[in-house]
Amino acid sequence: MRKTKITIDIELDENHVPEKMTWNAEDGGVQNQETKAVMISVWDEKTSEALRIDLWTKDMPVDHMKRFYHQIIVSLGQTYLRATGEEDVAGWLEEVAEEFAVKSAIKM
Repeated sequence: MRKTKITIDIELDENHVPEKMTWNAEDGGVQNQETKAVMISVWDEKTSEALRIDLWTKDMPVDHMKRFYHQIIVSLGQTYLRATGEEDVAGWLEEVAEEFAVKSAIKM
């Protein structure tokens, strides 16, 4: 069995707010790449629920956060389609992403 790692290093200020984050993915060729936001979801099979970690640095601009959310919604639709083959639901998620872009005034 082969193992690999993805790591996220977080530097906190005196109030425990993220100031700097870097991530590493050996197999992806990523080494100490800085990022302003991270969202991780894992499935807890025992409780049948998603557990998540949402972090962003205190200097991440709001307009970048809006774009980040938009891209996550788009990718949810794509991943849902690959996982289930349900084109109608995946298409609906794409529509939700576009409505989000309009309502949040994302400049595309």
